[in-house]
Amino acid sequence: MFGYLMSKEVNAVDKVMNSIVRPFTAIMGGSKVSTKIDIIENLLTKVDNLILCGGMTYTFKKAMGGTIGMSLCEDDKLELALDIMKKAKENNVNLLLAIDSVVADDFSPNANTQIVASDQIPDGWEGLDIGPKTIELFKEAIVNSKTILWNGPCGVFEMDKFAVGSKAIAEAICEATKNGAYSLIGGGDSVACINKFGLADQVSYVSTGGGALLEAIEGKVLPGIAAVQG
Repeated sequence: MFGYLMSKEVNAVDKVMNSIVRPFTAIMGGSKVSTKIDIIENLLTKVDNLILCGGMTYTFKKAMGGTIGMSLCEDDKLELALDIMKKAKENNVNLLLAIDSVVADDFSPNANTQIVASDQIPDGWEGLDIGPKTIELFKEAIVNSKTILWNGPCGVFEMDKFAVGSKAIAEAICEATKNGAYSLIGGGDSVACINKFGLADQVSYVSTGGGALLEAIEGKVLPGIAAVQG
């Protein structure tokens, strides 16, 4: 009744939220914890591994007492970050955060860069991508998964210099998919990311649902779908 594309979207959401084959790994990126909090809290009751990356990393690192230089941080969400970590532990969810970062002295493709521990970023520098140790850590969780959800890049992928981490994540998802995992890529930046690397045809499903997909992952009932299913 609502067409093939909508049907595919509904089936994709069902596979990662209800018909889960474990281990289930969700990768949540993006700049702010505040925009992803509802999704994160819903996923904490469903996933085995939760990878949090992108700018929100540094809110968590600061909350744990780390130094983050000029990196993005929501100072009013430090308690929330600690609360998410506590809930993850209570639900036996393996919460993975960056252990090293590619940092830059300017938000620019021509910036000077170095690799440092994610909680020891010097003054005047900001984290713009995950480092090599983190790539290996995240990849290990992803390639051993049977259900994968990716929403949000690991760094400023629009600049090639800071796209290495996101590309490595995309490649790990493709590897897992090849080995039989179901992988759903959703959200504007992740879709742009997978398309930039030319890997969209190597994952199970790339969503065009945008905000509606994210609401479904938050656990909200979408009125149009409820009406048809009802």
